[in-house]
Order: sequence, then structure tokens, then C-alpha cells
Amino acid sequence: MGLSTSARFIGCTAGAVTAALILSASPASASGDFSGRAFVHGGGDIYVDDWTDEGYLSTSRHASSNATCLWQKVLWSYDLLAWDDIDGVFGDDTRAATVRWQKAYAADQPADGIVGKHTFGRAGYGLVDETGDNRPDRYVGSTNSFLVSRDGDNDYAFYDRKGNQRVAGYNYLTCS
Repeated sequence: MGLSTSARFIGCTAGAVTAALILSASPASASGDFSGRAFVHGGGDIYVDDWTDEGYLSTSRHASSNATCLWQKVLWSYDLLAWDDIDGVFGDDTRAATVRWQKAYAADQPADGIVGKHTFGRAGYGLVDETGDNRPDRYVGSTNSFLVSRDGDNDYAFYDRKGNQRVAGYNYLTCS
């Protein structure tokens, strides 16, 4: 016994909708929004575009992560956060410090307290290659600096407050 035309149409439509939903599902909620990578990632010339495709960091996106910890170290290097405030949690203090950073260093964009690819991209100008191998060794802000590196996969790593090296991931929080 065959299916009616309308039953076949409904079945095909349901299948097409299901396939579209599966194919359009994005890893953005679990990784870098623009790169799709799970880590703050670089490659090529560090002085041009190393951080221009990074994911969002805010009070609601990747709010507890090692990527946030790296961003807090950037804010610390500009004397906008205290050393003890580097905890990997994007709370009100980190948001306020981000607004201050955006007003001072990314004045051509809204100072909204959200770290997106433009804010991350501007912050990338603080990356320094001290050894001349076109790989970042240090991040230099207006007041302080800290060691950074890119591993073999070009994912960024930094040292947390306790001196442990951490990869700057969006999906987890291990920095302290």
C-alpha cells in the first residue's frame, strides 16, 4: 500500500528540516565564534592579524574560560585589573575594565564591554616577538607585560597567577 502524496510531502519536509538543523548547528557556543576553534589561535604574522578572528567574551559568552583569563591578563597589562582579579570569570569588574580599555584603545568601536574580533584584534597589537622567529613571546600593555606562546598547533598559552602554563581555551576554566 503506497503513501499518499501529502504524507510523502510531509515526510520529505520533516527530513529536510531535520537535515538543515543538523547541518546548520554551529560549534560557536562551545568554541571561538569566528574561527570555530576551541582555543585562542594565531598563525602567520603576529603583528597583522593574529587575534582578529577570535570568539566573543562577555558576561554571557565564554564567561568562565581560560580565554577570559588571557583577556584579563591583557587588562592587567594596562593596569585596568588587579593581579588578584585574574580568575577566568568575566564578571562586572572585567566588563567595566573592558569598557575602559575599549574607550582608550579601540575608540572607533562602541565601548560595550564585549570582547569580539575587533577588540581582540586591537589587543593583538600588544603581542611581541622577542626572539625574531615570528612567534609571540610576550604581551606588552601600557604598564605590565606577561609571557605568551603559541604551541605547535598555533594555540595561545600563558601562565596563570600560580605560574602554571595554560592553553587559552573557550570551553573550560583551569586558570587560577
